[in-house]
Amino acid sequence: MDQVGEKKYRIHEEFELSPLTMAIIPVPYGSKIYSKIVEVDDELLSPFRPFDIIKKSCRFYASSFAGRKEGTRELIGVTHKAPIVIDPIQSIYFFPTASPSKAECAWISLEHVDSYRKRDRYETEVTFRNRQVHVFPISVNSFENQLLRTALLRSKMLQRVSEYDRMRVVSAKAAMEDYRDYWIRRA
Repeated sequence: MDQVGEKKYRIHEEFELSPLTMAIIPVPYGSKIYSKIVEVDDELLSPFRPFDIIKKSCRFYASSFAGRKEGTRELIGVTHKAPIVIDPIQSIYFFPTASPSKAECAWISLEHVDSYRKRDRYETEVTFRNRQVHVFPISVNSFENQLLRTALLRSKMLQRVSEYDRMRVVSAKAAMEDYRDYWIRRA
């Protein structure tokens, strides 16, 4: 157990994002930046920066951060502070609160944000679905923009999946009709 501030945490060397992960928050730990990983029912500490956890999680779900970022650019045209699809199957979408390369950048899960409000000019208070409240160093306008970009990315991904499913159904129907016609002509 290690202590950050007044709270003790278990340090996790190995961690990938899951549908239960709500946020990854940078925390100073000595001369390094660690990550406080906020889960629905737990908080963990990782010796890696939030951006490193995002990149590692992309690889865990069979992609790369660069590939996911390029996908975001293709779907919604966003290149800076881009939201990322970690895993579309489990609906894991995260957005950064600042440029990912900056030490103060936190990452927030779209699925877990219940509400948000302006705390002051440069801070936004976020209430997650489990009623936990965290304050992030981002203006409410920037937060809302990031939230909406991520929702648009999720919507576009769902549209693509729906279109693909419709095409598969049409192809399957055509194949069944061909099969039926084959047996009718044979008889």
